[in-house]
Amino acid sequence: MTHSYAAQKTDLLARLRRIEGQVRGVQKMLEENRYCVDVLTQLAAIEKATHMVAWSVLDAHTRGCVASAIQDKQAGSEKMDELMEIIRRFTK
Repeated sequence: MTHSYAAQKTDLLARLRRIEGQVRGVQKMLEENRYCVDVLTQLAAIEKATHMVAWSVLDAHTRGCVASAIQDKQAGSEKMDELMEIIRRFTK
């Protein structure tokens, strides 16, 4: 099965690998007893990076899966409910 983010898959995986490296960097910072503000700065960067990946997937989902489902009223309604739920999770 192909998902709507398929065209971005390579970029998304590269971003996630960078995030993984950032997380390992923060682990090392903690092991080295680095300054709190430096650790928090890196954690904020990780949070923003993960949100960018999530928004990219959400955008692809909306433009692909949801847009396709709208053609069928029942499926479209279900996809819209699903979309609104995931948006609620991200905006809490």
